[in-house]
Amino acid sequence: MELQINDSILVKNYIAGDEKALEVLINRHNQRISSFIYSKVLDRDVAEDIFQDTFIKVIKTLKKGSYSEEGKFLPWVMRIAHNLIIDHFRKNKRMPKFEGSDDFNIFSVIKDDKLNAEKQIIKDQIDSDLTLLIDELPEDQREVLIMRIYKDMSFKEISENTGVSINTALGRMRYALINLRKIVDRKNIVLTN
Repeated sequence: MELQINDSILVKNYIAGDEKALEVLINRHNQRISSFIYSKVLDRDVAEDIFQDTFIKVIKTLKKGSYSEEGKFLPWVMRIAHNLIIDHFRKNKRMPKFEGSDDFNIFSVIKDDKLNAEKQIIKDQIDSDLTLLIDELPEDQREVLIMRIYKDMSFKEISENTGVSINTALGRMRYALINLRKIVDRKNIVLTN
């Protein structure tokens, strides 16, 4: 069995000049980071670009010596990726694409703000309803659900934070979802927009 070197040790080794250490880190977390980025942008090429930009930023930060997330390498990289995804969407909203014909269509540029406002009101109502529903769950189930859904933590991280086994964390999540469905049915709430 091969002993896996801790992320923080690999980061220190890379900062000290061991280029191979970064390669190990990238290979170790490649799948998780790539999947996260792709799940947000839904475009392979864009996801690849953002992945590369993420690691360019990681390398620059490490080379500058301004990395201080001791033992939290993956969450730090995920935060960088998340910020780059947001930048990508901001940049693309400012520059509308004109596709299809040579005819200029004003409706492809302007948006119906009333519709967006309506969608926002519906989304806000769903979020508000969901928060009230989650508050009705038993404490242990609520804690796991919030860590998993809102804090995007893995079940391994949840297990470490709560001091229970991964199977117990999975079970609590399962029961949280079952209980949420029961509460939704009982209160006859519609959670769709």
